[in-house]
This record gives sequence, structure tokens and C-alpha cells, in this order.
Amino acid sequence: MPDTNPPPINLFDMKAQQALIRPEIDRRIAAILDSGAFINGPDVQELEAQLAAFSGAKHAVGVSSGTDALQIAMMAEGIGRGDAVFLPAFTYTATAEVPLVLGATPVFVDVEESSFNIDLADLKRRIALVKQEGRLRPRAVVGVDLFGRPADWPALQEICRAEGMFALDDAAQAFGAALHGKRLGQWADAAALSFYPTKTLGCYGDGGAILTHDGDRAELYRSLRTHGEKTRYEVARTGMNGRLDTIQAAVLLCKMTLLEQELKDRARIAGWYAERLEGHVVVPGEQDGATSAWGLYSVLLPDAATRERAQAAMKQRGVPSAIYYPKPLHHQPAYAGAHAEGLRQAPPLPVSEALCHRILALPMHPYLDEAQVARVCEALIAGL
Repeated sequence: MPDTNPPPINLFDMKAQQALIRPEIDRRIAAILDSGAFINGPDVQELEAQLAAFSGAKHAVGVSSGTDALQIAMMAEGIGRGDAVFLPAFTYTATAEVPLVLGATPVFVDVEESSFNIDLADLKRRIALVKQEGRLRPRAVVGVDLFGRPADWPALQEICRAEGMFALDDAAQAFGAALHGKRLGQWADAAALSFYPTKTLGCYGDGGAILTHDGDRAELYRSLRTHGEKTRYEVARTGMNGRLDTIQAAVLLCKMTLLEQELKDRARIAGWYAERLEGHVVVPGEQDGATSAWGLYSVLLPDAATRERAQAAMKQRGVPSAIYYPKPLHHQPAYAGAHAEGLRQAPPLPVSEALCHRILALPMHPYLDEAQVARVCEALIAGL
């Protein structure tokens, strides 16, 4: 007899994971409370070593959030007024707000429908237009590995080297993803991580890190996260308060023991979704040579009206969903002026605009079972 009262399905599920590691979390937090080393304590250094070893990057620097990771990385390059920072129009707001905070100008680039990541041809076109207008200096490209799927980093690095630009990987949703056998953190000049609770590696608050192969950059990041200090009370530069709390590092250390298996579980769940939804909606696939971290599982529906019907049918059956993102960044009021300033004759961004009407995120976390995935898919298909 079918279960008439099945357990609820969560878009994200942190409780199932916490149940596996709660004793170790409690032990580590108790030790920190006893020691009083609440900021940049020994757990932070231990975590940095593990992040570097896991990613293959030579250096990892723990910071207070993914947004601060982006900001510190750009501050270290001296990015500011008169500089153009190229980034996708279809991503989370943090990617665009950081250049503006530093006085630079974000130049929005369209994305590929197949990967949701930055469109290389459109990037090259907009770099050429910025140079042609001559008002801004092309200084950096922020590639976003959206929803956990790696951007084309070999091509992005080639473009950045040819133009003398800084390549920054916004890997906030993609820790654990790999490209051609190398995990993210090894490709760009620096990679910014977010440890927001719903990420592939998330703490119980805010946290982040910067990965790099460059020792000089890593040393500068450590100074900038601590008010620009060289040694205690010797301030060498203008920095910020961007340190990682020791308690959050302790939580992340406990979660690191689960990460390899969780990435495998996410991939298996993505496979279940693809098998059941192929032919009903556009499902995300793996790019050649890439291994997604599956931070989110987002499908494409034909239009906004179909998506509205599908979400209503899913909600009626107790199945959650979400829209990442309902507006492209160049349509956000906070960035309209920057968009106009970045390019006086800016080409349209049709893919980014269309995705916002079609995208739908389904439940994705490592503790979904096949029966739950089947329920999600049945609810979605029923609403189409």
C-alpha cells in the first residue's frame, strides 16, 4: 500500500547531515569555548590546510563570507575607479556589488543557455567595445561556476592573459567541482568560495575562503582580511574586517569528512533527475571534461506561465521549488546605472533575460532518496 503521508521533501536539508556529525561539532565547539580563540584560531589554520589539499590549490585563506572573498581578491589587485570588471548578467548579486563597492564598473556579459555560464564570444565582444570606447580599463573577468557547473576556465584564462586581466573564479556554488581532472581552485588566478549554509560545503553562519597558487597573493589576502595589518597594530595598507570565526571553521572541518561522499551522492541524484525528466523539461548536462558539484539542480521550462503552473502543482503536492534568479543583474535597480556606464552602446543580453522566465530549481541535497526524487519529478510533470 502506498504511503499516504510521506515525509516532507526539503529544498535543502542540513538536519540530516548534522545528525551524522553532531557529537564532533559539539566537541570542537566546546574546545573553542574553553580556549577563547574565537577568531582566526587553530581551527582556521587547520581548515585552510584541508581546503588547499582538497582543491589542489597551494594556498587557502579563510575569510568572513563569499562576498568578502571576492572583495579581498579584487582589493589585492588594486581594482577601483576607471576599471571594467566583466561578469555574467545571470548570477547572484554579490558578484556585481563588489566591483561597485570598490569604485569599479561591472560590465555585464550574456551567458550560454546550455551551461548558464559566461558566453565567451559575448565576453570578447564586450572587451573589444570597452577598449573601443576608451573610458574604462579592462581589468578583470569574474567567471561564475553557476549552480556548481564549471565555467570554461582554460578559455577564460587565455582571454585574461591576452588582455592582461585578472581572472577571478566565483566558485561560491561549486566547491568540489572539477575540470579536466583538476578541481576548481587550480584554474583561475584566485577562486572565491562561500560557506553559506546551503552550499556544497556550508557552515552555520557566514564564511568563505580564497584559493590561489600565488604565495604573494595569499600573504596579501591574509593582511587585507585583518584591517591591512602586517603585524599586530602595524597597518601596512587599507584593509577590512574579513576574518573567519573559529567556530565556523570547526563546523566546516566536521563537514569536510563527509564532502567526498556527498559530492558523489549529489551526482547520483542529478542522474536520477535527468532520467525521469528528460523529454519533459530541459535538464542540465555535464560539459565535456567537467564534473559538476551540483550545488543546485535547475531545469528550464518553456516560459513563465508554464513555470507558474508547475510550481503551483508542486506546492500542492508538498514539493518545494525556487527561482534562481528572477531578474538578470542589469535589470536590478541597484545596477541599472552601472550597466549604462559600463558600455554606452551595450548590446542586449537576451539569454540572461530569457533564463529568468524559464529557470526552476528543484530540491538538491545529498540526503534525497530515489523515492523522493520520483515524487519531485511526478509533481513537476503533473504541472506541465
